Formats: sequence, structure tokens, C-alpha cells
Amino acid sequence: MKTKKVLPLISLLFAALMLLSIGMIVKEHRERQQDIKGFEKLEDIITEAEQTEMTDNVEQTETPQEQKQTSRNLTPLFEANGDCIGWICIPNTAVNYPVMFTPEEPQKYLRKNFEGEYSVSGIPFLDGASTPECDNLIVYGHNMKNGTMFSDVTQYRDKAYWEEHPYIEFETADGLKVYQVFAVEYVKNNDSWYDFHTAADEVKYNDKVSEISNRALYDTGFIPQYGQQLLTLSTCYGAAKSDRIIVVAAEKAAA
Repeated sequence: MKTKKVLPLISLLFAALMLLSIGMIVKEHRERQQDIKGFEKLEDIITEAEQTEMTDNVEQTETPQEQKQTSRNLTPLFEANGDCIGWICIPNTAVNYPVMFTPEEPQKYLRKNFEGEYSVSGIPFLDGASTPECDNLIVYGHNMKNGTMFSDVTQYRDKAYWEEHPYIEFETADGLKVYQVFAVEYVKNNDSWYDFHTAADEVKYNDKVSEISNRALYDTGFIPQYGQQLLTLSTCYGAAKSDRIIVVAAEKAAA
């Protein structure tokens, strides 16, 4: 008799848990869709503003490729949120987002959107110990299962992907810089590379570049020279919570 009474209760419990799980999945899906729409809105703002300026400019002597690299007007973002330091983009990938910088609260945007509200996706942010002028800019972003944020960064584990996407664009108030990827590495979240921001001299710089190049998953044939600023993209990848993948690039010299 007791078994007959218990079974319905167990069934109800399982049903309740199932409904709760479905509800959480639906809620998370909606939140991620809202995040995607939010970033699309930000992208529209910076491209529309620049297109307006280009329309007002009678003389346009830039080539299509040059126009593509200068197609962002970040002023509206800087005015809307002073924490925004720039925009990062890996052409022809999903990586196309603003970058936040809050050195006094480095992970402020880990789970916040551009408006400061809760967001499961967060926003890419610059390491709190970095400065725009340092030798190694470290930018963090989530590896989202829906293919957004820094999910595409994990694809660099395949050399063929690097061959198709060798450059990263990072634009700030000082202008656009293009960085060439030279090393991809699996690391832990406490890896010494995360402590490298500024080299004391050329020897130290070359030592760090040599170290990360030797540890890289594959050889790109490119070795940065002292004076070239480095850009590191970091995201979660692996079975353990401490597992990361980093993609390291060096600023291209002006033509």
C-alpha cells in the first residue's frame, strides 16, 4: 500500500523537475537571444554613425578594403558607457563586440551587458592589469555554446582555421590596429602568460615571445619583433574549469 502511495509522489516530483528544467532552458535561450539582439543593435549604432559621416564626405579616395577597416564610429558607444574602451573583431567570424575596461573592478562585465544589466554572455573585457599602451593586451570573453562571444576563438586550435583568419582587429579611440596571430596554446587560468603585461626591455620581450611560440600548438612561421604590441584573446576550453585556450597576435607594422 505504501508503495502505491509513494509512486505517484515520485512521478509528480520527476514531472516538476522536468518542467523546472525546461523552464530554465527556455529562460536561458531567451536571455541569450536578447544578448545577441543587444550586440546587433550596438553594431548598427557604430556602423550607421560612420556611414552618415562617409555620406557627408564628398571626396572618398579609400579603397573598399580600407573603408571596411575604418567602418566604425565608436564615439556613440564611448558616450553611452565610459567603461567601453574599444571594439574587437575577427573578420568573417562571430567575434565582433565592444570591449570594456574597468581596472578597479576587472570582471565587472563578466555577467553584465552594455547597459549594466545581468547577462549570461557578458561582454569581452580587457585585463585589469593591462593598459592600452602595454606590451600585451589580454582580452577575456566567454566560450558560449550558441556560437557567440569568443566561441570562435576556440577554432584556432586547428591550423586551417588560423590560415583562414590570421588577423584580429582592435579599434579604440586612438584608431584601428590590426594584429597577426602567431601562437595558439592550451593553458590553465593561472598560467604565467596572464602575468605578462609589460616587458622590462627587449630581452624580456623576446624571451616571452619565444616561450609562447615554443609552447604553441603549431608553427605559424611568424615571430614578432620588439616594439610590436601583442594582443591575447582568452576563453574557456577543456574539461576542467581551469582550462583555457589563448590566441596571441602581434600588431602589424604600418604599411
